[in-house]
This record gives sequence, structure tokens and C-alpha cells, in this order.
Amino acid sequence: MTEAGRAWPEAPLIFERSQPGRRAGRVPDYGLPPPELPSDLRRKRPPRLPEVSEPELVRHITALADRTFGVDTGFYPLGSCTMKHNPRVNERVARLPGFRDLHPLQEDEGAQGALELMWQLQEILSEIAGLPAVTLQPAAGSQGELTGLMLMRAYFADRDEARDTIITPDTAHGTNPASVTMAGYELEKVETDARGNLDLGNLRAKVNERTAGLMLTNPSTLGLFDEGIEEVAAIFHDAGALLYYDGANLNAVVGISRPGDMGFDIVHYNLHKTFSQPHGGGGPGGGPVAVRASIEPFLPAPRVVRDGDTYRLDFDVPKSIGRVRGFAGPFGVFVRSYAFMRAYGPALREMSEAAVLNANYVLAGLRDVYELPYDRHCMHEFVLSARSLKREHGVTALDVAKRLMDYGIHPPTVYFPLVVPEALMIEPTETEPKERLDAFVEAMRRIAEEAATSPEVLHEAPHGRPVRRLDEVRAAKQPVVRHDFGEQEIATAH
Repeated sequence: MTEAGRAWPEAPLIFERSQPGRRAGRVPDYGLPPPELPSDLRRKRPPRLPEVSEPELVRHITALADRTFGVDTGFYPLGSCTMKHNPRVNERVARLPGFRDLHPLQEDEGAQGALELMWQLQEILSEIAGLPAVTLQPAAGSQGELTGLMLMRAYFADRDEARDTIITPDTAHGTNPASVTMAGYELEKVETDARGNLDLGNLRAKVNERTAGLMLTNPSTLGLFDEGIEEVAAIFHDAGALLYYDGANLNAVVGISRPGDMGFDIVHYNLHKTFSQPHGGGGPGGGPVAVRASIEPFLPAPRVVRDGDTYRLDFDVPKSIGRVRGFAGPFGVFVRSYAFMRAYGPALREMSEAAVLNANYVLAGLRDVYELPYDRHCMHEFVLSARSLKREHGVTALDVAKRLMDYGIHPPTVYFPLVVPEALMIEPTETEPKERLDAFVEAMRRIAEEAATSPEVLHEAPHGRPVRRLDEVRAAKQPVVRHDFGEQEIATAH
């Protein structure tokens, strides 16, 4: 089970493999003259690129891939990110020639199949959220957040209401306050009560005529469904404000409860979390947004509409906030998500039911060895604390996370949400079998035992990965995001 002692082969830089004149392929020469470029756009010297043969290039990429941990190589219980298996058949569907080769500027008449898929996807998402109108444009959850806030701004501007404050809980994803700031709103935080819900007393004191809305994840990043959500909605709606639903944790409630029925006015989805995408490393992603009828006039244009048996992009939306992304959205993402939903059909709620069952099963196996800050049944994820291990043995949540790598398990999210000291945020998802969950529970229990008997093993973990413990404090304080190698530096770099 452990990888301790594995000898990882050397992985030189691609520049160290480079030899002048070697090529992995050649671009065909069509005999066309090079395009004329303004002098200020021309390179002063040729790009400094590695020169390698195809076998060496393949070996380099394969060696790097072998060192990478992902959902295809092991258990990946990364809380709040829903890192689950994505069916490979959906990749094949997304690569069907009619989808793969479609140009984004194709006329509507020549793209009826794609437009029909997008329209049907809008209808499915509308039903899941319990809201009547959907835009597919946003390219990710964070852009969905920003789009939702822009819709709030347009809604209130149309009503000639001056509202400048958005409220978020102290457990909110970091993108929430970032989106609030980017949208030009002031941020107000509300506290969490002893049961992990929004503190209603603290909330009431902060909602007033300047409040534009609430940004809330439900279930929260604590993995708990807010027990007072109907009262929360009433507080905001009575003040004329709106409720925005962060769909990062939608995997817990699909087909079971709907954000629109809870009282939310705007919802964003993470297609790449909930509905099948091989996400990570910057994409691909999709962040569609659903809204109530009163907000529909402001949705980004164009939208896909149906006229009888034909489909078209509708640009005639006079109150629209405009485009938030090029063309109509990340189409390959739509195909994968649509295929995922159609494969489940009416049984889509089983996805969420299994995710919640798996999380509670793992929680039951760990609650006696790690602190449980909120003693409740969880939803699709839960948060434990390594506070007692730190207090009694000097072992931190980071030590636990790094040691899990020696058991072939990707670390969970740590130190988030911030309201839980030494937080371990665990999400098993619905795609993991009982045997894998049992192995994770056993590894976590062994690590708790090691904390008491040999804490130094945890302090020095991981022992069997190609990269050992990094100086994360220095990395945060002295980030190096780019380095232009000189000729001599390339020759001597290691």
C-alpha cells in the first residue's frame, strides 16, 4: 500500500534533452509567403525552444505523467472540488466529427444538432435548479459567480435601486469575496453558528436597504445543509435583496432538492465538477447560470432559443449584460455534461444519494479518532480537525495530508474552511467503491496511531514521492512564476 522507498528515475528538464537539429515533426511547406507583421510585433530573435526527437519527447511527457497523481491513479478525496471519475465514453462523444469539427461561426442552419443539444442542456439545468432561464456562456464557476453578480447589478440598476453590499458566510469559497470585489460591491461577512448554519441573529443585523444579496453554498464548505435556509431567504427577500447559489457543492443535492425551491434567485453550476469533465490544471470548465424570470432579461446574449422545430442564437436581448465569453460557451463541456445527464436519465438523483452515503460512511469510520467540529450527519463532504493531534503530539493537518501520499492517496483539502482549526476537508464522491473507502479510513486511522508513536515519520512525509516536503512558506512569499533562461543558464540548468 505504501510507496515508501520507491526509486523515482531522474527527470531532466526538456531543455536538457535538447540537441540542435533534432525534430519530432515538420510543418508542411505550402510555398506561401510569410504574412507581413508590423515591426513592433516581430520577435527580436527566434523563440528559444527545445529540439528533441519524437521518442525522447514522448518519454519526457510519460515520465512526467508517471510522477503526477490524479483521479485516474488513486483516491482523490479533495473536499469542495468533487474530483470524481469521468466516464471515458463522454470523451468519445465530444469528439464525434459533427461536434469536434463545428466552427463557432457556423450559421445556425448548419449547426442545428449542436444548438439542439445546448437548448436541451439549458432545459435540464433549469429543471435541476428549479429556475426558468439559463445562460451557458460562463467558462467556469468563478466566471459564473461574476456573471451572477453582474446580473444583480443590472437588475437593481433597472429598478433604480442603489445597493452596494454583498454578504458572504465566513465559510465561503475564496472566489466569492474575489468576485464581489471584481463586481464592484462591498463585502460583508456573516458568522457560522454552533451547528454549522448561518448565524441568523448576526445575519439580521447586517441586512438592510443597501444589501444587494447573499452568496451562499448549500451544502456549505463544512458539508452541512443549512437548516434555516427558508428563514435566510425570507430575511433577504423581505429587504428586497437577492440570493445567489454557489453551485460548487451541487453534487450533494441534484434531484433531491432544488436551489430555486430553497429561495435562491441566481444559481451557477460547475459542469466540470458535477456533470463529467476531466478538470484540473486550468480546464476545461463550464459555469452556466440559471435565474428567476425577473432576472431573465439581463442574461448574457446570445442565448439558444427554440422556434418550432428549429434552434437559433438570439441576439435580440436589449437589457442583456452582454457577452461574458467568446461565442456561445465551452461547447465540448456541454457535450460531455449532456451525455452524463442522459446516461443517468431520471435516476440522476442516485449520483447525489451515493455521494452523501459515501461521505457519511467515511465519517462514521473516522469520527472517533479525529475531532468532529459539527456533530451532524454530513452531505457529500465533511470537515474533521487534527487539532487534538497537534495539541498532544505536535502533528498538524499538513503532516496528515503529506503522509497520506505514502499510502497512495491524494491529500484532502487542508486548512479550509478557516473556521475550523487544522481542518481536513474530505469528499469521497459517488464513484468510489466501499473497498476504496475502507482503505482510506484504515490509512487515516494508522496515521493517527503514528502521530502518537512516531510523529517524526509524519513530520518528514511524504517518503515515497518524487518530490518531498516543500518550503511552502518561502514559495508563498517568494513566488517564481517565470524565468527567461539565458544561453548559458540553459546549458547549466538542472
